[in-house]
Amino acid sequence: MDVSGILIINKPAGVSSHRIVNIVRRIYGIKTVGHAGTLDPMATGVLPVLIGRAVKACEYMQDHDKSYFAGVKLGVCTDSGDTTGTVIKEFDGELPDFDAFSEAANSFVGENMQVPPMYSALKVGGVKLVDLARKGIEVERKARKVNIYSVLPSEKDGVFYIEVDCSKGTYIRTLCEDIGEKLGCGACMCSLERRRVGDYRIENAHTTEELEIMSPEALSALLIPVETVFAEYPKIVLPEFYSKLFKNGCEIYCKKIKMQEIALESEGLLLRVYDKNGFIAFGETAMFDKGLAVRAKKMFFN
Repeated sequence: MDVSGILIINKPAGVSSHRIVNIVRRIYGIKTVGHAGTLDPMATGVLPVLIGRAVKACEYMQDHDKSYFAGVKLGVCTDSGDTTGTVIKEFDGELPDFDAFSEAANSFVGENMQVPPMYSALKVGGVKLVDLARKGIEVERKARKVNIYSVLPSEKDGVFYIEVDCSKGTYIRTLCEDIGEKLGCGACMCSLERRRVGDYRIENAHTTEELEIMSPEALSALLIPVETVFAEYPKIVLPEFYSKLFKNGCEIYCKKIKMQEIALESEGLLLRVYDKNGFIAFGETAMFDKGLAVRAKKMFFN
């Protein structure tokens, strides 16, 4: 049986993303397993796990927009930006009310320049920032442009929350800190649930406890085809002759496949490439000596 696809895990708090990968390896009986987008141990929610050939799509899943639901603790600043860290400053005045919190949170909707936190999986010189931070080492980080599409503040039992839709590379703990700075009282993140990565949602996620009691057939049925990572791109189907050439690394000139439903006229057009047996590659159009052609960016066939 070809074990390959995307598994959406609902990660619990207190477990690392790496630990989830090891559990999935054991349950599915396959070594080739990875994940797309690390969740801190304190965080919960959507963790896409890539199995078999699907691990090749990891770099492309990083580009997807995401949705989060986070708790914000006003008046406390920590070295990690969340409540698992060491408190470095506490506000001794009257904390802002919910209206002030909402106004501050919504002020970050749009494009922002964010400095990645030291407590993150981002690598500098091949080393994760979090590993440096745990050794007491702080390095300079460049601010990066992120896009926060929406922020929905809420309050429950005296705790303030934000529901955030954002672009890749957005750090919610940094957003919490920025809200606190804007309010003048400081803040840190006290909880985090990732509810969406691209089109992969918490409603379709499964716990590892659920996986443990499933039959092999049920486990296989949970796997989402890797081609869904590229669902936004147009599809072309190569005839058998050209498919063989393509699989052997050849570019396929667009003038040779005029029967396609889309116009292959522009350079840099990203495509889902199929043959009679299904999805085989993520491709793009590029200019070669004899004209515009389709080439593979990443192969996915057996």
